[in-house]
Amino acid sequence: MAEAITLFDGSTLKGWRAAPRLPTPVRADDPPLPTNTDAYRRALGHLGRWTVEDGAICGRQDPPGSGLGAYLVSEGAFGDFELELEARPDWPADTGIMLRATAEGTTGYQVLVDHRKSGNIGGFYGNGIGRFHAINFNVDVERDDAGRPLRLRIEDLSTTIEPIHDWKPALLARKATGEEFLKAWKWGDWNAFRIRMVGALPTITVWINGLLVAELDTATMTYPDFDGAAVLRKLGTAGHIAFEVHDNDPRMGAERWAPEAACRWRNIRVTPL
Repeated sequence: MAEAITLFDGSTLKGWRAAPRLPTPVRADDPPLPTNTDAYRRALGHLGRWTVEDGAICGRQDPPGSGLGAYLVSEGAFGDFELELEARPDWPADTGIMLRATAEGTTGYQVLVDHRKSGNIGGFYGNGIGRFHAINFNVDVERDDAGRPLRLRIEDLSTTIEPIHDWKPALLARKATGEEFLKAWKWGDWNAFRIRMVGALPTITVWINGLLVAELDTATMTYPDFDGAAVLRKLGTAGHIAFEVHDNDPRMGAERWAPEAACRWRNIRVTPL
C-alpha cells in the first residue's frame, strides 16, 4: 500500500478549486444538457463560499440564502484508494463527497451526507450516472421546546418526502440499520469517515466512526438507468474528489440548506491502493 497523501494543509485551499453545481443528465450516455437555459446560466455564476476556519474547510452557499450550490474539487485524480476525513455539518445542510468525479465535479459517485429531513448519511447516489439512490434509512431531527435541533432520529416514514422503496436498500451489498448508525453518529461534533473504493466498476465501502454503514458493488448492481459500460466511458477508472454544497428547490427550500448553514471538513487524506 502506498503512503497516505494529505489533501488539505489545514490553512489554505491549495490543491482545490471551486466549481458551480451545474445540472446533469440522468444517465452517463445521455447527451449534455443545453447551456442556454436560465437555470444553467444562473448556476454557472455561483462557486459557493469556501473558506478555511479553525483548521477546517467550510462550504456555504454564496451569497447566503441564494439557494445555489457548488463543489470544491481536488486538483488531483485518484483510482483505487482509501479516503479518510472528518466532517461536521450544520442542520440542515445537504452535502456529500463526490468520488471519481469529472473535472467539473458534477458527475460521479456520491457518498451522501444529507444532514437534513429525509436525508441519508453514508449511502450512495449516482450523479449523472443513473441517479441510483442506494440507502437503508432516512434521518430527521429531534427538537427542544423552543424548536432548536437536539439530535438526529430515524425519520417517521409517514412524514418522509423521499420514501425508501424496497429497491433502495436492495442495491447495497452490506448495510447498517438506522439504529446502528444513530449510535455511531456524533451530533454537533466531528465524525470520522473512511471510504474505500476499489475496481474499474468500483465496490465502495463507507465506515463512519468505525461502523460499516453501507457498501455498494457497482459491478454487480442492477438498476435501470445505470449502464456500467457507459459509466466507464464517461468516468474512466480515476477521477477527482469533491465536496458539495447543495442548492435548494421548491419542494424543500431552506430546509435543504439553511441560509447560514455550513459543512466543515478536516484531516483529509487519501491512500492509493
